[in-house]
Amino acid sequence: MIITIALVVLLLITFVLVFMFVKTIDNRLWLTFIVSIVITPLVYFYGVYPMINIFSNYHHEKYFSKELWKDKPALRYELSSHMIASKILIGQTKKEVSYTLGAYEWLSWDVIKKNHNPNKWNYAMGFEPGAFNSKKECLELTFEHNKVVAIKLYKEEPQFDVEK
Repeated sequence: MIITIALVVLLLITFVLVFMFVKTIDNRLWLTFIVSIVITPLVYFYGVYPMINIFSNYHHEKYFSKELWKDKPALRYELSSHMIASKILIGQTKKEVSYTLGAYEWLSWDVIKKNHNPNKWNYAMGFEPGAFNSKKECLELTFEHNKVVAIKLYKEEPQFDVEK
């Protein structure tokens, strides 16, 4: 475990709160201090830390690789930051993108033509972890003259197949 300033501050806050709670039970200062020292790590790692992980939307980010993209489609959101920042797909042809990311999963809808737009490919990125993330991450690649010119991340409501 890496000890950081945030960890130390949160542990101190937890210690103070536990100390104040235990002090209401017993007035012996030495006993209150020892019990607080013992209980603080338990309260922190089984109470405070899980709540931080549930309500924050932090996730690990990985360097983009086509193997990870294809092997773990539910974790593609971890690759998106590096893919966009490095502009690895900008300038690639449709054939190169198909080789790197695989075939597109769906095409964007063109309202004017009332048909699918073959120059806007979409890929599902999975669900970013967190308590309030109910939308799935998606990636849209825009092609002009058979080359990628734009990459856009967006979120959409999940749709489930309903059997009738």
